[in-house]
Amino acid sequence: MNTTALLRAFCDAVEQHNGKAFAELFTEDGVYHDVFYGAFKGRAKIADMIDDVFYRTAAEFRWDMHTPVSDGKTLYAHYTFSYRSTLPEANGARVMFEGVAIMKLVDGKILEYHEVANTAPAFVDMNFAPERIAKIFARQGAALKARPEMRRHLA
Repeated sequence: MNTTALLRAFCDAVEQHNGKAFAELFTEDGVYHDVFYGAFKGRAKIADMIDDVFYRTAAEFRWDMHTPVSDGKTLYAHYTFSYRSTLPEANGARVMFEGVAIMKLVDGKILEYHEVANTAPAFVDMNFAPERIAKIFARQGAALKARPEMRRHLA
């Protein structure tokens, strides 16, 4: 599968609430690292992330990938992403993000998905209380500090 087809299939599966199709884009032991929900390892958990976790408090997903760059082993793409939040405090707001998807590839499948995302506008759109936002950012900061490539920065 070429890069354009992979990214279109990735976005379409999320938009169509099709966890099985989404999970098939990953290797058997693939990992999806979600900026909100953490890591999901293996196709069954990745499919559940789409079918249950994503759609539990959201609907009407839209995901677009822009300007992909790949060397065959790593794929980067700028993305725009939105959904309609079903959380009570969000009052049906369309929540928007932009970010960069980073995918490690093996034989045309995704071994690991990571993202760097601007989540701040979404939290404001969902009317999250400042304390809740601070808690989420603290968790994201702890996850960043736990990554091996950050060791030198913590010394």
